[in-house]
Amino acid sequence: MLKGKIVLITGGTGSIGRELIRQVLAEKPAQVRVFSRDESKQHQLLEDLKHPKNLRLFIGDIRDKERLAFAFQNVDVVFHAAALKHVPSCEYNPFEAVATNIIGSQNIIDVALKKGVDKVVAISTDKVVDPVGVMGTSKLMMEKLMINANYYKGDATTKFSCVRFGNVAWARGSVLPLWKTQVEQGGTITITNNEMTRFMMSIEDASRLVIEASELMQGGETFILKMPSIALVDLAKEFVRKYYPKKKVSIKMIGSRAGEKVHEALIGPGDGEMLENGRMYISIPHIWVHTGVEERKRAYPGFKKRAGTDECPSLNFIDVKAVREII
Repeated sequence: MLKGKIVLITGGTGSIGRELIRQVLAEKPAQVRVFSRDESKQHQLLEDLKHPKNLRLFIGDIRDKERLAFAFQNVDVVFHAAALKHVPSCEYNPFEAVATNIIGSQNIIDVALKKGVDKVVAISTDKVVDPVGVMGTSKLMMEKLMINANYYKGDATTKFSCVRFGNVAWARGSVLPLWKTQVEQGGTITITNNEMTRFMMSIEDASRLVIEASELMQGGETFILKMPSIALVDLAKEFVRKYYPKKKVSIKMIGSRAGEKVHEALIGPGDGEMLENGRMYISIPHIWVHTGVEERKRAYPGFKKRAGTDECPSLNFIDVKAVREII
């Protein structure tokens, strides 16, 4: 689907963005555009990828609609990965989270419609399900904007969908690089809560989900990978067992951070009809539209209606072995 297309990735110098660029380049697009704020990271990206001829770099912030409009010219597909993602950072800087995660995403929608982009896939988080903190709340609003943009757009043909991630192993800012530093500097790693569980996925799987979503999407869906979950204390033990089997490493509890939940979930009461196959769910929201506007019928080959009505708390997905392979 991406062959010969112009693809733009916001936040392309982040952990997900970089892997997404690699996978998109393998699809032989006409051009990949990276839209991000850090010139040093862009330079390092070019060096790491050996300066591919069809890669273009744009310095800019999604808060700047004029700059977005310049970068979106002739773009076919947008992967929207730019966001403020760190839970404590968003908790202590809520206005900045709103400016980037909500208003910045609205800018993406407005410019995509104006420039005639074919598809926009926005990256979300499992923290949008019954959010308790600023980050999850702001990303939930981002999901709502993207999903409802399919009804807001009038005669425009642009389609908008979301993908929902869990914790991405070895992504910048994730707990695994932190533990690596802690072990090498002192031998004690910290976890916030003994009972806390988290969904885990690899950077490769996360990026692949984004591309698969762009192929399957018809507009308005949220795609959710079926991810294993693990208690943080078990994750810490597996981390030590895998990377430091001969080193004495202790585990210290430090208490939950602001805005954190004990257990995340994949699906919540705000999600609509759920379809599934062996790898992922597709949430199709129920949108109330004006009388006389008919919702089009959808078909997703290989997917069937999800059995059961539970909201997939992470305790149902505990799989230490699967997570061991991911980390």
